[in-house]
Amino acid sequence: MKSLAERKVGKIVADNFKTAKVFTKYGIDFCCKGAIPLQEACEINSVSLKQITDELNAVLKEESLSGYKDFNLSELIDHITYTHHQYVENTIPPLKAYLLKLATVHGDRHPELLEIRDLFMEAADALTAHMKKEELILFPYIKAMEEADRSHFTLSVPHFGHVKNPIIMMEDDHDSEGERFRKISKLSDSYTTPADGCQTYKVAYAMLKEFEEDLHTHIHLENNILFPKGISLFEKLNA
Repeated sequence: MKSLAERKVGKIVADNFKTAKVFTKYGIDFCCKGAIPLQEACEINSVSLKQITDELNAVLKEESLSGYKDFNLSELIDHITYTHHQYVENTIPPLKAYLLKLATVHGDRHPELLEIRDLFMEAADALTAHMKKEELILFPYIKAMEEADRSHFTLSVPHFGHVKNPIIMMEDDHDSEGERFRKISKLSDSYTTPADGCQTYKVAYAMLKEFEEDLHTHIHLENNILFPKGISLFEKLNA
């Protein structure tokens, strides 16, 4: 069995989602950059391997709860759609309004707000299009594969060929959004409101921080659980 240091970060979180809080604490990306071993992630982020493994082991010793990895594919898709996609759709309009207001009122003293505003506007458009592609094309096909497997009938080959093809596109989108929010986090000093920041400033930064955290969970569920299971099922059905 691989040691914790040798295991991939995304797999650690996929096996026990409670470990996500440890990676978040140390700024280790377990979603877009989750395909590297823990030891390498610690080196990249200048984090003590012993310190983080001690904390992870403490979490892993806690009573195990049923996690997302136990969901079937349709349940996981519904959870992603009705929890994370819905969150993004509901949060984009008010957050856009707050950031537009901040850029107008405080942009002269805090020019970073102009870039944060522009980056979030780009993210909002990209995520909206991305989620629609998932909901209209990829997710229905994964559900159809699960039903075909359950009912033992042959599913016709989709227009996109192997299911890996749209999945690769979705993962590329995830990487782009992960990088965009790393820029937003850096520009905002990890969402720290400046001394002259008003209440709207505080609310907007708190919402941005929450948005990024939800996005990490959202991407993790797809990259590290849903997509690998979908690829395995496709290959089983087309063996």
